[in-house]
Amino acid sequence: MQKKITLQLRPADAGDNNTIKYRIASETGNSLTDITGYNILKRSIDARGREIKINLVVNAFINEPFQQRQVTSFEFKDVSKSKHQVIIVGAGPAGLFSALQLLELGIKPVILERGKDVRARRRDLAILNKQGKINPESNYCFGEGGAGTYSDGKLYTRSSKRGNVDKVLNLFVHFGAEENILYDAHPHIGTNKLPQIITTMRDLIIQCGGEVHFEKKVIELLVEENKLSVVKTAGGELFRGDAFILATGHSARDIFELLHRNNITIESKPFALGVRVEHPQFLIDNIQYHLSPSETKTNTSMSNLLPPASYSLVEQVNEKGVFSFCMCPGGIIAPAATNPGELVVNGWSPSKRNNFFANSGMVVQVEELDALNYFREISDNENPGAGSPLLLMYFQKLVEHKAFAAGGGNFVAPAQRLVDFAENKLSSSLPACSYLPGINSADMKTILPGFIIQRLQKAFKKFGGKMHSRSGGYNFYTNEAVVVATESRTSSPVRIPRTSALHHPSVINLYPCGEGAGYAGGIVSAAMDGQRVALQLASILK
Repeated sequence: MQKKITLQLRPADAGDNNTIKYRIASETGNSLTDITGYNILKRSIDARGREIKINLVVNAFINEPFQQRQVTSFEFKDVSKSKHQVIIVGAGPAGLFSALQLLELGIKPVILERGKDVRARRRDLAILNKQGKINPESNYCFGEGGAGTYSDGKLYTRSSKRGNVDKVLNLFVHFGAEENILYDAHPHIGTNKLPQIITTMRDLIIQCGGEVHFEKKVIELLVEENKLSVVKTAGGELFRGDAFILATGHSARDIFELLHRNNITIESKPFALGVRVEHPQFLIDNIQYHLSPSETKTNTSMSNLLPPASYSLVEQVNEKGVFSFCMCPGGIIAPAATNPGELVVNGWSPSKRNNFFANSGMVVQVEELDALNYFREISDNENPGAGSPLLLMYFQKLVEHKAFAAGGGNFVAPAQRLVDFAENKLSSSLPACSYLPGINSADMKTILPGFIIQRLQKAFKKFGGKMHSRSGGYNFYTNEAVVVATESRTSSPVRIPRTSALHHPSVINLYPCGEGAGYAGGIVSAAMDGQRVALQLASILK
């Protein structure tokens, strides 16, 4: 007999096989010898009470032979002789997972990626971090795997209605991810492991007869009679296909401008902008896990049993949401700009999440009226004006340029201590920070618009009221934390419209896809959107 059982365990017991079997026996009224094994279906931490619990949902085997969790199998077809070819622009999760779906359907994918493969890309990131020199085509946003490859590999999504989350997670396991992503409440691969998984995906695509081309930046589109027939790259190559999937990510501003020049409809889309906040990880552990100072600063038994703590915060301030974004326990702040002269920060964590700091984006929703008011306030000559689909993109770009200037160059980031920021004080000194290019004390009021500053200031104080240790020793609202600008690439400031059949309204074989088109918000949702587009394409091409 097999039975699904929910258990609540102490952290010390949650990893002990015999204890779990004993609890299963107790819950089912069987003897311990009747329990032949179990598979974990779901695992999460409940830290709401004074005593922390680990919630497990298991599939228990009782009086029958135990069977390990069955690995999902996939059938990828040889498409070398396929009668159809789909050009995929972008090798992020939307592009890669659309290609894998096409292989399952017997259709040849041809991926064009403007950046480099993961190995070559790593060298460009090292130069960016150590020398402050950026390659506009190979950075934290552009290159094989997309923005997620070197910024964490978080696999948590709320977009389950948009596609098959389990299939995406099982595909990651198929290509080398650990099985715990199938049952952890907040699955995470880690920046140190994701590149090899992406490489394995690429190898499979090529083995099956698909193509993956690097350093192929698309610069021209040839549209004839409402159909895209050819894309041209910066190197002069022409690529033809039956259909085209546009999966270029949220930072490909040149693609938005290219579409706009070609009178291919795009729309302005609200996005979020703010800062990245970094605390010592032990401080967040103390607050979230109710640990004593000695437990958080030393390798005690409790701190070893629990993963580095995370948090999720949201507050309504003056009718706008202020919320945490891409929280990275045991993480690092990274420079995520795509061009010289702009300063963007993001966060990532290795698989063990064992770095000293915890960081998170703290952002405010920005809409068209906000941008228009800001442009009027500063009388900026680059203001594209009301109704422009690029309005919010130019607003985003302007703030990033201000941040770069305030940092002093070489991607040094402007920063303030958190309480100083909230109290409008210039920090006379700054705490240690994980951001490798370095930080420089600056007044955020010279960088961020007033409506962003004021809402963040109020929200930080309210977050301090929510997040503090019961002993009173630690608080989210502290000058041990540092605020770093600017977190501006939370999502695309442009949407590329598509019909219910998922193609562009005026270019019927162009399929906007993923984060850059405005239909996803993370690795899993982008992957699901890629699969969805590929399935729709197959129904038309066949």
